[in-house]
Amino acid sequence: MQTNTPLVTADGVPLKVSLNKALRQKRRQAFILTIPLMLFILILFLIPIASMLLRSIENPELNKYIPNTVMALQSWDETKDELPSEAVFKTMVEEIKRGKKDSTIGKVGKRLNFELSGMSSLFRTSARKVKKIKGPPYKEQLIKVRKQWGDLATWRLIKRESDAYTASYYLAAIDMRFNDKGEIAAQDENRRIYKFLFIRTILMSIGITLMTILLGYPIAYLLATLSVRHAALLMILVLLPFWTSLLVRTSAWMVLLGNEGVINDLLAYIGVVNDDNRLSLINNKTGTFIAMTHILLPFMILPLYSVMKTIPPSYMRAARSMGATQLRAYTKVYMPLTISGIGAGTILVFILAIGYYITPELVGGTSGVFISNFIAHHFFTSGNWGLAAALGTILLLFVMALYALYDKIVGIDNMKLG
Repeated sequence: MQTNTPLVTADGVPLKVSLNKALRQKRRQAFILTIPLMLFILILFLIPIASMLLRSIENPELNKYIPNTVMALQSWDETKDELPSEAVFKTMVEEIKRGKKDSTIGKVGKRLNFELSGMSSLFRTSARKVKKIKGPPYKEQLIKVRKQWGDLATWRLIKRESDAYTASYYLAAIDMRFNDKGEIAAQDENRRIYKFLFIRTILMSIGITLMTILLGYPIAYLLATLSVRHAALLMILVLLPFWTSLLVRTSAWMVLLGNEGVINDLLAYIGVVNDDNRLSLINNKTGTFIAMTHILLPFMILPLYSVMKTIPPSYMRAARSMGATQLRAYTKVYMPLTISGIGAGTILVFILAIGYYITPELVGGTSGVFISNFIAHHFFTSGNWGLAAALGTILLLFVMALYALYDKIVGIDNMKLG
């Protein structure tokens, strides 16, 4: 006779309730163990990215350092061909004097100089000479200090960039700008560099990725098919670069590729090139291409090897037994099974390549640098953090789009890195 009495534990608790309690406890323990990792990601990854996204549109300088002028300009109609009123000029004079005393007026000029060349000089000069202005007429006296104060473009720029948020940085990142009338226009021809840099970065990264596939595929195949002893030795050679500093490896390529370097000396010694016509292998695209291919090659070999190692040798033997040639069996049976490894290595190498900084900086010269080098330049040299953040955001969005495309075509679940 069957009964519906539920199973219970030794202490009388229903077994189902006890199992659910144990499962919840395990989940809680697992969550607690992941808290340090989540805090690490939040503090060192998510917050900096959010800060970068905000900095690419943030525009606080004018509101912070000349707030009264910004407020006074709200009633000025910039569409008319008339300069602001005498009251606006008076307010500007007072705030330039205060900014000179507080050492803040230069920050206004620096910010506006990102949009219009000469603005930094305008505010520095005005800060030195404006102390002579004791009373009205403020408009005439300020224009005498620098003629640019009588230019409508100057005041239109000040009013336009007085908003708390701006699209100027993103426009500059795609070689566009606001013109004097506030309309979006193409950047001056001598300042159109970022589209070209993005294209160069993408094309060279694609070329480097293809080269790592070409060089890495046979190496990974050897690793997967050689005896354990020989495969272990080859694996040590593949991993050896990871035991050496990236800076040291790049410096080694500078020695090898230089005009008086090892490669050119060898080619000149055996008569391939004349001593006066040595190959230009460094401070150009060639140097960047060679050095980065070497540095990123292990990141292609390891995913390929991890996939090839799982392919049973019996597949090739079966194809041969059914009449296929060695080449046909390899191309029709073996290679399709390695697609997931190729995909994983490709996206890994490509994403690493487009964000590389040290190697292009050291061996790329002017023609072999990437967009990442200009991002670093604006962060550390020019001080244009907004433009650097906008360039970084565009690069981030491109990588995310590439990742989404890979997931749609190949499937991220099929990625095998080891």
